[in-house]
Amino acid sequence: MLSPFKGQTGLKRILNATGYSWDGLRAAFGGEAAFRQLVMLNALLVPLAFLLEVSRGERAILIAVCLLALIVELLNSAVEAAIDRISLERHPLSKNAKDMGSAAQAVTLSMIALVWGVILLG
Repeated sequence: MLSPFKGQTGLKRILNATGYSWDGLRAAFGGEAAFRQLVMLNALLVPLAFLLEVSRGERAILIAVCLLALIVELLNSAVEAAIDRISLERHPLSKNAKDMGSAAQAVTLSMIALVWGVILLG
């Protein structure tokens, strides 16, 4: 069965998608402390990347890994919200899904530390 929300094309689809994206960012910022913390981390690290004497490629990587943490947190929050929408009861599969989302974020944060360390100390 096709979604009743599909079917828009062209500029209308782009405008709708932009609105949905802003809604998602507002929901994450308003309802997810972890997302707000990552925004603050990005507010510190992204400008710092421009102050460091590194190549353009290295600067791009430093910034990309920081932004990746925001992406992973948005996806992690989406998984958690979908699971909570289905049921608030404790279930091993729900726990696994939420734990895997958390693990994805832990890997991403480790990647930030590793990449920044390799570039700055290497």
